[in-house]
Amino acid sequence: MRRWCEFVATLVCLNVLGCKAQPDAKPEAPPSAAAPAPARSVQKFGAAVPAAAPAESVKNVLQQPEQFAGKDVVVEGHVRRACTRKGCWMELSTGAEPQLPGCRVSFKDYGFFVPTDSAGSTARVEAKVELSQLDPRHVAHMESEGATFANKQADGSAREVRLVATGVELWRQ
Repeated sequence: MRRWCEFVATLVCLNVLGCKAQPDAKPEAPPSAAAPAPARSVQKFGAAVPAAAPAESVKNVLQQPEQFAGKDVVVEGHVRRACTRKGCWMELSTGAEPQLPGCRVSFKDYGFFVPTDSAGSTARVEAKVELSQLDPRHVAHMESEGATFANKQADGSAREVRLVATGVELWRQ
């Protein structure tokens, strides 16, 4: 019995060594020097934003608002501000600096909100571009929630380019 166990043990050892020393085995590929980038954590609100749709820049929409008025667009930009009470609007811009162009994003039919701490995120939104004149009361209400208006008139009203979003994706860089 002892010889039988030694025989089995010898076969197992030869089998293990034989597997590692096979001349036909292909060498393992060296590990890739560039590790794949970690997937970004994206929060989604409202309807899905089409992944394949090319994004317009906020700057382009604001420079030519009449060209985009009434049209659905996908826009990507920096979330400079967001409603601090409910998350019922956010301000999309080309960067965090207050002097850079930006526009308010509201959410279709008040159907969804974004987190109140969304400022500093990057956003990709699908939205309809609207041009409107806001009355002084509405401007004052929005300012009480942290909004600013570059085109504010002496009477307190403001002309606004607004995006009414059906879907929003947010992530941190």
